[in-house]
Amino acid sequence: MTTITLDQLNAMSAADFTAALADIYEHSPWVAEAAARQRPYPSLAALHEAMVAAVKAAPHDARMKLIAAHPDLAGKAARAGALTKDSTAEQTSAGLDRLSEADYARFHELNDAYKAKFGIPFIVCVRRHTKDSILAEFERRLSHGDAAETDTALGEIVRIGALRLDSQVSAAEKLPVAGRLSTHVLDTHSGRPAEGVGIELWELSRDGAERLIVRTATNKDGRTDGPLIGGRPVPRGTYELRFAIGGYFRARGVPLAAPPFLDIVPIRFGVAEPEGHYHVPISASPWAYGTYRGS
Repeated sequence: MTTITLDQLNAMSAADFTAALADIYEHSPWVAEAAARQRPYPSLAALHEAMVAAVKAAPHDARMKLIAAHPDLAGKAARAGALTKDSTAEQTSAGLDRLSEADYARFHELNDAYKAKFGIPFIVCVRRHTKDSILAEFERRLSHGDAAETDTALGEIVRIGALRLDSQVSAAEKLPVAGRLSTHVLDTHSGRPAEGVGIELWELSRDGAERLIVRTATNKDGRTDGPLIGGRPVPRGTYELRFAIGGYFRARGVPLAAPPFLDIVPIRFGVAEPEGHYHVPISASPWAYGTYRGS
């Protein structure tokens, strides 16, 4: 994705500014047009706040049209490839392009129930969610009243806009929209960081499905070269880190039983704060391991 700097935006004409940010709010370039009138912006946060203020100040009909401009999740338009580039990337990030037929049917059922009750599409910032947490949101929000749900939908649209803006405009300070998931491994057998431990991060679903997020290995500091998830929200859901502890000690000539007492060590944990920092380290010997939520 091509990014533009905040300085470049500030120097643009109103028409070019509007065109550059036309897709931040789905099919609603009037939001960017309103923000163009207040240039220049000292920070990305100030620009984001101006776009949010434009939405809040808009007439009721305009806000409802903004809500209606959003596509169904895993709906017919998504399956036909008819979404905007941003919406396609967002739904793909949550694995909604790889659903089973049973899952597609469930999303279709929930979309229809939601529209029948509220008359608007169900909107959620999918980059903050896994498939399971999206389904849980569907079921929770179906119990809302009309006014509360309209406000919730607009709040999710603001979250979507913030993530799009943060990814498309570079500035000295980013918006606080990203979380972080990291790990490290301590070899308590030798009392040093464990280098070369194979690590896999999996997203787990209630239906038993698993999705590999990243496969990597520790460096000389016992850490990975970069965060397992970084620069974006950590989607709300259940995960499992799998550490190849047996292979690590075997490669270092440590005598092990056949099969080893510890081989692949799984750490299953939940993420409830998409913008939080989750550090999930492990200390291990050939016979024991421990973990905690670190910082």
